[in-house]
Amino acid sequence: MSIAYIGLGSNIGDKTINMKRAIEELEKVPGNKVLAVSSFYKTEPVGDVEQDWFINAVVKIETGLIPGELLKTLLDIERNLGRVREIKWGPRIIDLDILLYDDLVIEEEGLAVPHPYLHKRGFVLTPLAEIAPACIHPRLKKSISEILGALEDNKNIERMEVSR
Repeated sequence: MSIAYIGLGSNIGDKTINMKRAIEELEKVPGNKVLAVSSFYKTEPVGDVEQDWFINAVVKIETGLIPGELLKTLLDIERNLGRVREIKWGPRIIDLDILLYDDLVIEEEGLAVPHPYLHKRGFVLTPLAEIAPACIHPRLKKSISEILGALEDNKNIERMEVSR
């Protein structure tokens, strides 16, 4: 079994329900066990596309799926929850990304682990540091809390009170 951290985001429709449904779907996958779920955070969107703010979170799972299978499963969950890919970094009902998978470094067509923007995005680092502050980034050889502490990201990130 392996440990993976999955980033979640939503900024269309009932964002909180979208996030909860995605976590439920992750739990239903044979061989997956959700070990931890971060708080939900209201976050300012990144990029030049005009859009609503996101809700973001990170989930720690134990999985028997290899990285490519896990990615396919995440894409299937996105599709089943209504995700349509139209605009890069645009609005989305749900977004699921593999942030870390054990201590692996993978660069394949369509799959990069650790996530290539992980160390630059406060909206991912903040919830990840909440549930895995001492986890080491396999490329940078620094803890998630160290990377977050050095981040110069000026995007707004606000912890939400959400019942699960």
